[in-house]
Amino acid sequence: MQENNFPQPQDEADELYEHYSFTAEKGQQPLRVDKYLMNFIEGATRNKIQQAAKDGNIFVNGKPVKSNYKVKGNDVIKVLFAHPPYENLLVGEDIPIDIVYEDDDLLVVNKPAGMVVHPGHGNYSGTLINALIYHFDNLPKNSNERPGLVHRIDKDTSGLLVVAKTEEAMTHLAKQFFDKTSERIYYALVWGNVEEDEGTVEGNIGRHPKNRLQNTVFFGEDADKGKPAVTHYKVLERLGYVTLVSCQLETGRTHQIRVHMKHIGHTLFNDERYGGERILKGTTFTKYKQFVENCFKILPRQALHAKTLGFIHPRTGEKMSFNSEVPSDIAECIEKWRNYAKHTEM
Repeated sequence: MQENNFPQPQDEADELYEHYSFTAEKGQQPLRVDKYLMNFIEGATRNKIQQAAKDGNIFVNGKPVKSNYKVKGNDVIKVLFAHPPYENLLVGEDIPIDIVYEDDDLLVVNKPAGMVVHPGHGNYSGTLINALIYHFDNLPKNSNERPGLVHRIDKDTSGLLVVAKTEEAMTHLAKQFFDKTSERIYYALVWGNVEEDEGTVEGNIGRHPKNRLQNTVFFGEDADKGKPAVTHYKVLERLGYVTLVSCQLETGRTHQIRVHMKHIGHTLFNDERYGGERILKGTTFTKYKQFVENCFKILPRQALHAKTLGFIHPRTGEKMSFNSEVPSDIAECIEKWRNYAKHTEM
């Protein structure tokens, strides 16, 4: 199966399938469509985008355009191909799954960091869904046609997920997540000393207007954009220039904890997408820089783990609660900071 961003065009097709769709911001300055798409499609090369335009696969306001077309405010840009997106072509793969709990209705999985939950742009194999459809027959599909999935966590976040095995379980569990009655607690290591022992971050979350790979909190005049999001946090341990916090989700927006913690000035440690892979707090000493670099090597991803998951069992009505160990990479990084804080005057 091809895994490039822009597949080879087919000579003839009765139907074109939408792979990407973007609406340019109202204030968008004129910008070539190939450059515009480079900003918004992860991993795409200029050559592939230009080839797609050449083959008539890039449309603006319903009409095919060349790669030098200048995108303006409110333009609707779509990339269409003669086959469905790869994420719709699901293939089972014999990948081991760490199953914490299983019965006839559902299973709870402990996902390792680095595993993508469902196929999508740039990740068409090796995902949790590829593993699930190999190990389980007839999983119910959610509203996005994804077998078994009730919720998801990011590729580089580790931790607990519940998977539905029946239509009834899917409906019941999805409603709990929608009604905010499920319990989801994450552990996060963040930059800086979080001064309040506990607090709540509220702020609508949506796509960043200038960087589609990030989400952002909308406030001020834009406060009504995006979707409502609420995160409750508690300080677990202060470690000098970083803090270990627990974050309880009331809503489940994409990158919610990563975006909310950055919004209050405490970006997740080593969260590359949101700028946490740089030294954001601390000293200018070379020794300190070396120490942080070592921590990044131990934990080469954002310091976020889905630790606790709770919900009502869809058939028995029993309250279920699951806890997972903090993985060794995060635990080792915390221990290094603990030692550093102990032996350093802040």
